[in-house]
Amino acid sequence: MSSSAHLLAVSQIFGWQDPGAAFTAISQIGTEAAVLIYFRRDIARITVSWAKSLRQPALRSSIDARMGWYVILGTIPIVVLGITFTSQIETIARNLWLTAVMLAGFGLLLGAADRWGHRTREISSLRAKDAILLGGAQALALVPGVSRSGATITMGLTLGLTREAATRYAFLLAIPAVLGSGAYEATRISNDPDVAWGAVIVATVIAFSVGYLVISWLIRYIATNSYLPFVLYRLGFAGVLVVLLLAGVLNA
Repeated sequence: MSSSAHLLAVSQIFGWQDPGAAFTAISQIGTEAAVLIYFRRDIARITVSWAKSLRQPALRSSIDARMGWYVILGTIPIVVLGITFTSQIETIARNLWLTAVMLAGFGLLLGAADRWGHRTREISSLRAKDAILLGGAQALALVPGVSRSGATITMGLTLGLTREAATRYAFLLAIPAVLGSGAYEATRISNDPDVAWGAVIVATVIAFSVGYLVISWLIRYIATNSYLPFVLYRLGFAGVLVVLLLAGVLNA
C-alpha cells in the first residue's frame, strides 16, 4: 500500500512536518522484524542451505540455496539506486503529485498483472533473470507511492508466479533492503539533535505489531482471493490525494 505515501499525506493532514525518508526507512525495521519472525523457518532453511552450498557444489541446484543468491542478486538494484539518488529520494521524489500518480499507476499495473498473469509458477521455478527483474521492481519503491511489496508482487505476477509465491518472495526479498536501509539511515542521523527518537521508536513498535498481523492475514487471504481490493484502495487513495491537493488542503 506504500507506507511512505501514507506517512507523507497523514503528516500534512495533521499539520506535522514531513517525517522524511530517514524516518520511514527506520520505522520500517519494525515491519521487517515481523517478517523475520513470521518467515523464520524459511529464512533459516535458506540461510543454512546457501551457506552449505558455498562449500558443497552439489547443493547449489536446490531451491533454498538458489533463493539465497536470488535475494542477494535482487537486492543490488535498490542498494545502487538508493545510494546514487539519495538526494533526489529525500526531496523531489517526495512530491505528493508524483505520489498520487505512482499510487494510481502501480495500482492499475497490479490489477492488470493479477488479472492477466498466468499464475502457474511456484517459487521453485525462479531463475536468475527473474531475480534481477524482481529486484528492479523493488527498487522502484524508492519513490513514495509505489510500494515495495506491491511492485515486487506485480512483477512476480507478470512473470507468471502464483499470488502466494509472488507475495512470499516479495517479503523475503525486502529483508536485506529494509534492514540495510534502516540501519544506514539510523547511523546517518544518529547525531542529529533534531531527530525525535521517541517518535521513531514508537512508530517502529507499531509497525512491528501491525506488520505481523497484516502478513499473517495477507498470506491466508491471497490463497483464495485476488488483489482487486488493494487495487481499488490505491486508486481511491490517489483520488483523495488529488482532491486534497487541488483544494489546497495538502501542499505538494
